[in-house]
Amino acid sequence: MAQLQTIRSGVFGIIATALVALGLLMFIVDPSEIASAFQNMSSKYDVGEIGGKNITYTDFKEDVDRLSSINEMLTGGRSLNAEQQAQTRDAAWQDLIYKHLFIKNAEKAGIGVGAEELVDLTSGNNISTLIAQNPVFFDESGAYSAEALKKFVRNVDSDPQLRNYWNYLQSSVVNQAYYEKYASLFTAGAYTNALELRNEIAENNTTSDVDFVMVPVGYAPDSTIVVSDKEIKDYYEAHKKFYRQQASRDMEYVVFEVVPSAKDIDDTRVVIADLVEDFAAADNMKSFLMKNSDRSYSETWYKKGDLKSVAPEIDDFVWNDGKGVSEIIRNKNNFYVAKVVDSKMLPDSAYVKHILLQGENARHQADSLCAVVKKGGNFSGLASLYSIDTNNAADGEKGSLGWLTQTRMLPGFESVLTTAKVGEPFVLDTQFGSHVVLVTRKTAPVAKKQVAILEKDALASKGTFNEFYAKANKFATIANGSYANYRAAVDSLGVYSHPVNTMLESSDKLGAIDNTKEITRWVFDNKPGKVSGIITVDNNYFFIAAVKAVHEEGFAKVSEVAEKIRPQLYREKAVEKKAVEIAEQIEGLGTMAEIAEKLGTSVSSQNDVAFASMSSYGLDPNFIGAVSTAPEGEIRTCKGNIGVYVFQVKGRDTGAFFTEDDARARDAQMSAYNVQGIIPVMMEAADVKDNRARFF
Repeated sequence: MAQLQTIRSGVFGIIATALVALGLLMFIVDPSEIASAFQNMSSKYDVGEIGGKNITYTDFKEDVDRLSSINEMLTGGRSLNAEQQAQTRDAAWQDLIYKHLFIKNAEKAGIGVGAEELVDLTSGNNISTLIAQNPVFFDESGAYSAEALKKFVRNVDSDPQLRNYWNYLQSSVVNQAYYEKYASLFTAGAYTNALELRNEIAENNTTSDVDFVMVPVGYAPDSTIVVSDKEIKDYYEAHKKFYRQQASRDMEYVVFEVVPSAKDIDDTRVVIADLVEDFAAADNMKSFLMKNSDRSYSETWYKKGDLKSVAPEIDDFVWNDGKGVSEIIRNKNNFYVAKVVDSKMLPDSAYVKHILLQGENARHQADSLCAVVKKGGNFSGLASLYSIDTNNAADGEKGSLGWLTQTRMLPGFESVLTTAKVGEPFVLDTQFGSHVVLVTRKTAPVAKKQVAILEKDALASKGTFNEFYAKANKFATIANGSYANYRAAVDSLGVYSHPVNTMLESSDKLGAIDNTKEITRWVFDNKPGKVSGIITVDNNYFFIAAVKAVHEEGFAKVSEVAEKIRPQLYREKAVEKKAVEIAEQIEGLGTMAEIAEKLGTSVSSQNDVAFASMSSYGLDPNFIGAVSTAPEGEIRTCKGNIGVYVFQVKGRDTGAFFTEDDARARDAQMSAYNVQGIIPVMMEAADVKDNRARFF
């Protein structure tokens, strides 16, 4: 247990960084949500497929549970939000990708990580960054300690949690070693020979000055230009790789939101009116609001204007009158009564330093260090030697938290804004341990007030709830499960049907409404033309959904993308036609001025056009390429994306601003970019199936 406490203490202040680096996040599964998955072991109920292996829910859950148990060890069971839970699932999935795909491919390429190498990476002379940068193995100065690692390893066999953590670290080290070796094959193979290097330097250093005119094809439809179905199909076959798609659905839905009636609102006004007198006389405001208000008591100090986000009338009362309690204030379906509790002149922020100490003697040690600071001891130096928090070093000073405000505040440090004096160190106890705290600066004080707010939100009564359910039920009854009836219900009842195209299986939000995963599951489980019954979300929204179209994972059908291809082919034909027309119009003309006059436009100029800067100038890439290769002085024509260019290169310059070092640096950058695609390309080649969205 002492070893576990040491680990937990060592991650204070940098716990988020450590968790992201190692993927150690907690995820909690509700077994009832996946019970149906165990009733059928077909691929439909698999979490995915990697390298030809079906990943069952059990396989996936084992990895998630493993990461969860590690996180529980590090944080003492601290719960995580939905985003962090999703990160846990991503980390578990990535682990399975390595296990069933990447490492197998690396070994086929002749790469291996042996037992002796693993020892060297974890405890030898070539320590992995996953070990060396892990705060669990830091000494008091915040540096990696081989002794701390040895102490940890000596305890792993006596504690299953430590063993689980150490196994995971070793597995992560092995994965990283495989990846670094595989990536080195790409970086070493990305060799630029002397000829390529010279060409790259020349392309970047050679610029062109050009005069040109551009004639757009325009937007008016041309009935003489026809794009046939065969042309669309041929284009599709030639570019099929660009039409790969995820599984998705087109659907529509109507939603009935339960909102309070006029009577519900009036009843709420009566309730808050009955509380006003007791609110004004309350001695223990925190307790009173806990029992009677929808808004708890806040010790926030508000400046003028801060409370306008709640209701402008509250801010006006606080700063223009502020005596007794306000009148009952209504903002939409919420009612408020405000009371000023306290007034002070306070700063907005304070620059704070701290030294964090933990353990049985933490308070005593904090008192001793505080005395040293009062006598002129170097705070940053003491923080480097003694503070458990090794992550915070604002402006490069150990122990410096930087500027703290009410919205950026370490829990328990609120006094740095209210009572702490600049330059006077003091000891503060919080949930994290004992701190030596020093406020070095504060902003100028301004008038602020603490305000108690009695709030009552008007909610729909049971009768109102039933009325909205009856409306939804009437719609569902008319729809009766079919899309034709659904449209009839929309028309006859005058409700709005929300269209949703290409809904993904991972979708859990419709419009501004969250937690709609149940609707997504229903849509993906049904065929086009089907209409759902009432699906209730958050006990506040009644949905009826209709499936319109199914788009299977893989390549989109020609019919699905034809209307995207048609305009592109039409534009290409229009540009081709315009090029022929222009060639006929300018035949025999010898200057750009004559050409511009004939085409009814003017000559434009652009200097320093370089082939290597294809995204520069706001010019068409086709035009830039043509300019870079055209002989000087000749009048040339170029077909662009939206029109036709006629141009003349006036001259070229060869500079020396792009050096060999620049070329090698850019090549290295491109190589690094290619390395990032190693695993995604492997996943695409292996046709990895990721069905996690069905379950989570």
